[in-house]
Parts: sequence; C-alpha cells; structure tokens
Amino acid sequence: MLEDALCRLREDRARRPERVSELAAGRRRRPVLAGRGQLLIVAADHPGRAALGAGERPMAMESRLDLLDRLMTALARPGVDGLLATPDVVEDLLLLGALDDKLVIGSMNRGGMQGSVFEFDDRFTAYDAPSIAAMGLDGGKMLCRIAPEDPATVRTLESCGRAVSALAGHGLMAMIEPFWSRHVDGSVRHELSAAAMVKAISVVQALGTTSARTWLKIPVVEDMERVLAATTLPTLLLGGDPGRAAGEAFAAWGKALRLPGARGLVVGRALLYPPGDDVAAAVDAAASLLEQP
Repeated sequence: MLEDALCRLREDRARRPERVSELAAGRRRRPVLAGRGQLLIVAADHPGRAALGAGERPMAMESRLDLLDRLMTALARPGVDGLLATPDVVEDLLLLGALDDKLVIGSMNRGGMQGSVFEFDDRFTAYDAPSIAAMGLDGGKMLCRIAPEDPATVRTLESCGRAVSALAGHGLMAMIEPFWSRHVDGSVRHELSAAAMVKAISVVQALGTTSARTWLKIPVVEDMERVLAATTLPTLLLGGDPGRAAGEAFAAWGKALRLPGARGLVVGRALLYPPGDDVAAAVDAAASLLEQP
C-alpha cells in the first residue's frame, strides 16, 4: 500500500507539481492548542543541514522513502499534533495526504550545515514568512546558535529577528531554538548548563518587533525550573537524540513537562529511529508523557 502511495508521489513530483499548492490550499487546519494544553510535534528538518545520523547510525536518514514511511507511522498515532520540517518533506507528506488536522511548522534556516566551517552563519535557505503564510502553514521555526567569539552570530541574530517580526505580521507562530554555543576542536558544541540556556533565552526572546507570537524550543537540561523561570513565553521541550539512553531521556522529559510554561515536546530522531525501530511504540510513549485533555 505504501509502495503504491510512494509511486504516485513520484509521479506527482514529475508530472503534476501544481498539486503541492492545490493540496496546501485545501488542507484542513486546527487551532494551535486544541483540547489539551500540551503538544507533541515530530521534527524532520535534520537532513536539510546534512545531519543524517541517529543514535549509532551515521547515515540513518539517508533514505527519503524510509523516512517518509516512519513519518507516516508517527503522524498517524493518537496524540501527535503536528510536524516540523523543511519544504521538501512537508510537500512529500502533503502529496501523501498525511497533514490534514495537523499543525505544520516550516523550518526556515538550514544554511549552517553540520560540520561546516560556516556552521554559525545560519542563513535562511528554506522557508520564509511569506511562503509559510502562502502555504497555509501554522508557523516557522528557526535555529539560533549564539557563539560570542564567532562574528557570524550577529547575522543569524538579525535574520531571526526579521523572521520573528515577519511571522507575527502574518499572525503566525515564530518558534526559536536557542543555544549558547562555541567551537571546540573544529566542531560546534552547545553549552547545556542552566546558566547558558538562561543567557540564550534572554537574547532570543527579545528578537523582533513583538514577542506576541514567539514560542521557544529548548533542550531539557539540569535545573529546568531555573531555565523555565527565565521566560513567560510558551516553551516546547527539544527531544534531541538520546541514543541508547532513551529511558533516561523520557523520564527527564516527563519531569520537565510538569513545570509551568512547558507546552509540550518537539522530538525527531528519538521517535523516528528509536532502539529496536518500533516507531509507533516510541511515539506512544512520548504522547503518554503529556497532559491529557
């Protein structure tokens, strides 16, 4: 059945590209917070900046067909509210009919490719605010890594500020994923202390001409009470890639979700490529952590 759907997807891509905009215009939308007060969003924007690894598999996400199969399974599970992805993935899932009644958040800046010398020059190379509005999506997400010793950071900050303002002008959510970061032996490392997260949050929540539509997406670190006390903005918890320590990660997520201001989870590889490859079970376990309606 899925093979037939993927065959039709490839035919649509080649022969009927106009179906993308047609299906986007007809997609059934929903309120951001419908029923319960917390969300579960599946993230699949990693390939857009060459981050293809998951757990111990360095090229786990190389097959687009396999990724779409996993995403279809995840999005069909009860309790999954939506998708965060780049235009190519969003459009594949639109053509597969998987996005009705789901929140869809477009990933905006994918220019800072993993492992590159220009990783902190995180330019907006995917969605922009006008295209997100035109496609009928529900918001845009931006990665904002702050490296005080890297001059490229200021360009990223300015670009994120402009995107926040533009999304708000369309009445759409601006989801910012902040990190206080630095170079270590040629690689980017995030400082995952409470103090570093508080500094990063303090900077990004001031971006743009208004914060009325801004949400945060942050990792679960030690002393989350202190971290969440740094903001009044709605905050989603970043799942990350816990690898074999999935049990510990789920326990930490569950604890953090009980704190004021925590509005749900955004999880990608931990649900799409879990140990044992049981996507449905991993998604169900994450959904069980959220407040019930």
